[in-house]
Amino acid sequence: MNLFSNRKVFQGVADRRQMFRMLARHAQRPNRWDCDAGSLYAGEWFEIGEAEHDYMLNILPPLWMRPDMFALREFLTGSVTSVFFALPMGGTIRCFHSYCDLAERQTPASTRDAIMTREARPVKAMTRDERLEHIWSETSDDYRGYADATWPKPLRGERTIIVFGANKQQSVKRLRDLTDDEISAKLPVHLRYLPELAAA
Repeated sequence: MNLFSNRKVFQGVADRRQMFRMLARHAQRPNRWDCDAGSLYAGEWFEIGEAEHDYMLNILPPLWMRPDMFALREFLTGSVTSVFFALPMGGTIRCFHSYCDLAERQTPASTRDAIMTREARPVKAMTRDERLEHIWSETSDDYRGYADATWPKPLRGERTIIVFGANKQQSVKRLRDLTDDEISAKLPVHLRYLPELAAA
């Protein structure tokens, strides 16, 4: 069962390079080959262009296809695979990718509904979690990682990111510990001043 809620991990429309980067956004995790990554990926979603949606549809015959979505035949891990959506919104069709846990039959439909609810809001806004996920998605592998054996045991494996302080001194912080100022500094300018969206 997927215990993790649907979450938007990128603000804006991802191009092909960004899409493939986000499909592997947890590839640096420690013990990558020793554990199931389904809980990391399941529920993550982001918007893509129509060309990217069609490109993925044409790679392989889909596992299944419905009028507004299709699932990739190749599974990421366990019962988690990519599901691509083409959804009518505001008089146009917008496309999205999500990792869905197909062990729960209703997951693709509930993900579709969550995307449509989130994107139906008339005012662009981001939650704190969405800001952090966007930062993680856009940060180069050289500047993000995971807490290793030098960290206290309870914190090992948590996502970390390099921040620059006074005199350009760098330090490593847990992603979730970034201050509002650090978050703002790491977001692209067009996202820094979006209003805060209260988490549902």
